[in-house]
Formats: sequence, C-alpha cells, structure tokens
Amino acid sequence: MPRLPEAPSAGPATRRMSPMRMCMKAQVPADGATNISDEEWPARLKQMLDMLKPEAAYFFPQDGMRTMMIFFDMEDVSMMPVISNPMFDDVHAKITFSPAMNLDDLMAGLKKAQNNR
Repeated sequence: MPRLPEAPSAGPATRRMSPMRMCMKAQVPADGATNISDEEWPARLKQMLDMLKPEAAYFFPQDGMRTMMIFFDMEDVSMMPVISNPMFDDVHAKITFSPAMNLDDLMAGLKKAQNNR
C-alpha cells in the first residue's frame, strides 16, 4: 500500500506562521467506485488521521455520500495537496478546507474587532 508523502520542508521562500485550525470536509461517493478495496480503506484512513493528529473527527452520511469532517492544525498551506491528492485519487473524494475557530479563538477575534472600531 503506498504511503502518504511527508510534509514539505520549509524552504527559504516559505513564510512560517503559526498553525491554523482547519476543518476538512471530505465526501466519498457511496457507489463504491473507488481505486482502493474496502479492505484497504480503513488502513488509509488511519494513516491520514495519524498524520493529521486531529482535534476531532466525525463521520456521517450527507447528500447521499459518506462524509467526514476532520478538525486539525494545518502547519503550512502547502499541506493541502499532500492531504487531498490521495483522497482524490483513491476514493474520488470531494474535499473542502475551511479555517475554523473554537470559542477562545472567536472571543479573541471579537475583542480585536471591537478594538479596531
């Protein structure tokens, strides 16, 4: 079974920022038309979750598809293809990435917004 590629290293032109909490929503067609077997899928999913070290991961049916929402800290935006390409190729997933906040983040942002008025 192929392994997920390692995270790209920060080159001299890469600007480092603090990690950003992301929500990745992935939807996999339920028709079974994938490039991996049903037996391989749990191992691939575990490999991805081990790499992402998510704060939370939820799995549910939505829009007639197998859906997962994974909340994790993205160290660098260049990780998007590293994370998504295997899912595009293996299970034909539809993937979206969105920044996400917890309550502490929201309160800090609201305070900053109010101070900027």
